[in-house]
Amino acid sequence: MAAPVRFGLLGLGMMGRHHARVLRDLEGVELAAVADPQGDPSGRAPGYEVLTSVQDLIEARIDACVVAIPTAFHSEVALQLAEAGVHALVEKPLAPTSIESGRIVDAFESAGLIGCVGHIERYNPSLVELRKRLENGELGEMYQVSTRRQGPFPNRIADVGVVMDLATHDIDLTAWVTERPYRSVAAHAQHKSGRQHEDLVAVVAQLEGGTVANHLVNWLSPMKERVTVVTGERGCFVANTLDADLTFHENGLVPTQWDHVSSFRGVVEGNSTRYAIPKPEPLRVELEQFRDAVLGKDADVISMRDGLSAVQVAEACIASARSGSTVQIEARVQEGAAR
Repeated sequence: MAAPVRFGLLGLGMMGRHHARVLRDLEGVELAAVADPQGDPSGRAPGYEVLTSVQDLIEARIDACVVAIPTAFHSEVALQLAEAGVHALVEKPLAPTSIESGRIVDAFESAGLIGCVGHIERYNPSLVELRKRLENGELGEMYQVSTRRQGPFPNRIADVGVVMDLATHDIDLTAWVTERPYRSVAAHAQHKSGRQHEDLVAVVAQLEGGTVANHLVNWLSPMKERVTVVTGERGCFVANTLDADLTFHENGLVPTQWDHVSSFRGVVEGNSTRYAIPKPEPLRVELEQFRDAVLGKDADVISMRDGLSAVQVAEACIASARSGSTVQIEARVQEGAAR
């Protein structure tokens, strides 16, 4: 039997503690060392000496590392890992800026290392099923993608705004589900919580081929919502990623008899189907895929180059909100983003 992959984990905060839980139970993996400058106040890594730096992890002879620390430190840490020859999965966003993200991409690609980004929504069962059905042509022509991602402000986030922290989820999942990169964005943002970063954004975008996308994202709602709606020629899919449910509302074939109502409808309401789909934990699937990639097996991972694309579109959204104008996104920016 092959020796397990020696994993390191940097960060034991909100996401890091979940990584620790899964990694300790993942077949073919040894969680060899953990590190966090703040220690482990929540006790999520019992039995481990909590190291203080990425250099400590490297010295523990790890093969791969999960980076779950504030975004502001991603670039410094990722470059150290690349220089040491350690494969890495970095939580999203890849870095605070596209320049820093590009440096990380170059470092891992030039070293021939596995470099991944934790855009975990790609492993959500509802979105996996949605992409499969879109690929099969079940919606016909695709008209619009609409996402809503809102909830209370997470006090742990201090270094980036809602665009980089939350909207990057919707940017990445939209390009991935539709297999169409972004071509332009127009955004409006607000600052309501007294922080230097935006806490609300509304985005209208156009994807390659003309599909319209819009994203409503905020940290100002007491109601937590994670919804993706794709509307097209034959109806619309609704993915609720909180519950991993996917529903299809199809266009009906029976004409509406009530003229007063039918005059306000472009299509006729048809049947609704809520699909029964397997629901594995997305984080476990993500880490299994990363493990397999490190082992040289076929694996479905989100590359750092895809992470760079999400950061570039997020930057375009921030620039649009500041200028009040539509920002065009060059094709080379989104190269590979919709794979």
